[in-house]
Formats: sequence, structure tokens, C-alpha cells
Amino acid sequence: MATKQQGGAPVAPYMAVGLSTVVRGIARRSEIERNLDVIEDAIHAAVSIVGINMPVRLIALAEGALTGFTDEIFDIPHVTAARELFIDLPGPETERLGALARQYGTYIVVQCKARLPEVMDDRFFNMLFVLGPDGEIVHRAAKNHLWCRERSCTPHDILDRWIEVFGDGLDAFYPVLRTPDIGNIGTICCSDGEYPEAVRALAFNGAEVVYRPSEAVPMTQAGPDAGGTWLLQNRAHAHFNSLYMVCPNVGPVYVHPKMGEPYDIAGGGGHVVDYQGQVLGLSRSGANSFCAGIIDIEALRQFRAMNLNSNWMKDLRTELFRDMYDAPIHPANLWLEQDPLSHAEVDEVYRANIQRLVERGAWTPPATAHPGARYIPAIDLDPAAAWEAARAELWGD
Repeated sequence: MATKQQGGAPVAPYMAVGLSTVVRGIARRSEIERNLDVIEDAIHAAVSIVGINMPVRLIALAEGALTGFTDEIFDIPHVTAARELFIDLPGPETERLGALARQYGTYIVVQCKARLPEVMDDRFFNMLFVLGPDGEIVHRAAKNHLWCRERSCTPHDILDRWIEVFGDGLDAFYPVLRTPDIGNIGTICCSDGEYPEAVRALAFNGAEVVYRPSEAVPMTQAGPDAGGTWLLQNRAHAHFNSLYMVCPNVGPVYVHPKMGEPYDIAGGGGHVVDYQGQVLGLSRSGANSFCAGIIDIEALRQFRAMNLNSNWMKDLRTELFRDMYDAPIHPANLWLEQDPLSHAEVDEVYRANIQRLVERGAWTPPATAHPGARYIPAIDLDPAAAWEAARAELWGD
């Protein structure tokens, strides 16, 4: 016999769409508008095509869709990029996307590097934010883990200040948007998803749908299946935590205006995965395309509530894992007192992390030491001078 529903009004099934758009790298904030033109066309097309199957209530943009990756590719000094390239929340970019959210009565989830002056001046963060059907920002979160060629500041890089502003609980680092009409939405970005702890943190905080945009080659090409290890990771996240994953990938990128053709750094493979790890939608192409899948929040909630086996989180013996993270690996507060350093300098931070794991006995070193990966600049000048030279040559500034 069924019992009375305890969770409030049921959530109707809906379609989630992930957009993969061609991107033009920016040298100044005003150039974002051109990428927004492409995104707007993609949103109109996606709702028109996909919406005849089921109402589109969640539209997800890829990482880099607004700005490209100019700061990473050209190793632009952090403060310069913060002042000249990136956005504010809210700002004209969110107003334009908010108008589309209102037009279609949908949520739009976005990644863009942004300033947070209420936290710290001359810093930018890799931000994930959600625009509600009223066009307003209803959720925002910062990326917590970076790959070695990203110049963003993370909450951990200014940990003491972040805690001062937001507190030190789960909501400070892995907040979840709770909605009455599309379920509970968590947001991470790219490298965040290389760590099982990130999605598990969102799951513990109530997430039912997790947005994780963009990954690059070779990860998206590894193995015989489309999506490579990126899709493998996201299927595992979904399966281990009983939640949906919405994962659009960035399209081909024009790094600078003089590029005749864009370069497909990501390799397509955007996807939507259900709460049992099954692929609902997969885009083989990343060139102005999209992936889509039906999100059924009520089915997910029943799966979590009725299951005695494969809703794995219920069985966690949390006490057994408490000692694992007592000793830090990556140093906190790196950019609290000094500006973020260049790629070559930050490489030494990562090498020290590797040595730390060896010294603890977590990793056994190889018998023979060989030179490892390193940063090789395209222009052999200090980063500030190199960026000025590249901007003058490629953007005509």
C-alpha cells in the first residue's frame, strides 16, 4: 500500500539540454558579446527542437562558452585578467541570459570567470551560477579544483578570507540550489569532477542534478567509447551518488582573431547521465550542437527511498574515513597575501605536492627519475610582456 507523499508537491519530468557552442577567445570583456550571440541562437534552436519532446526546464552552457580560455593559453597575469577580461555577477552578460530564461520559463546554468569584489579585489574566480525563470541569479558557486594551466583563484587559495565571508560549512564550498520545480541542483566545473569527493559533497548537501561542464583531450578520447574517461567519471559520479549529471562540452575554439579555423580542444562528447549511471543523451560533435535527456526527479526520489541495495550512500561508514584528510596535500591560502603566480612558478607547487605524497608513503617513487611535464611559453618573455606582445600581434591592440 502506498503511503502519503512526504516530500511536497511532485516534480514533473522535464528535459535538460547541454549546449556545445563554438567559442572565440577574448582579449577584453566587451568581446564576450560575440559569444553571447552564438549562445542565444543555440538556446532558441535547442528549445525549438528539443522542447517538442518534453518541456525544457534546464539549459546548461559549457565551460568557456562566454570567454574562451585566453587567460590560460597566454598565461595572462591574474590581476590583468581580473581587471580587463572577466565579468561581474550580476552584470550585462547575466542580464542578457536572464532575458532568455524569462522568455522560455527555464533555468539556465552558466560557467564564467568573474570578479567577487565583496570577497577580494583583483581576484577572479571560476564561477558557476544559475539564472532562474525570473531571470535573476538564484545560485552561485566557485570552482574548487584547477588543472595546472588555469589561472583562476579558488576558495582554497584564499581560505581564511573565504571562511570569513561564507563560513566553513558545506554550503560555503558546495552549495546546492533547492527548487520546487526542477529538483535540487549542484554545480561543479571540469577539474572539480576529477575528485570523487566533489560530487559526494554535493550529494550529501542534497543535490539531485549536478552540472559539470567541459573536459579536454586526451581525457575525452581515452578508450573506445565516445566521451572517454570524462564520461566514465560522470557515469560513476551518477551511479555512486544516485543523481543526474548534466555535462555539456565546449565547442571548437578560435584562440585569437587571426585563426582561420577553430581548434577542437575538447572533442565533443557532451552528455546527460541518469541516477543509475545510464547515458540518456550523448553528442558526438561539439560544434554548435547539444545533448539532452529527460530528468525525472520523482523517479530518482523513489529510487533513493525504496531501494535497499544500490542507493549506495545510505551504507557509508563515515567514521572509517575521517583520518584520510587530516594532513593537507595542496597548500591553502596561496594567494591570500600575494597575487597568483605564473604557470611555470605554479608548476613547482604541484611538484611539491607530488613529493609530499611520496614522503608520506602514499606514492612509491619510480626506480628512475625522468624530466616531467613543464610549461613551455610560446613567447620567451615574462608573462606580462608576453601577453602584451601577443595581444598586439593577434588582436591588433
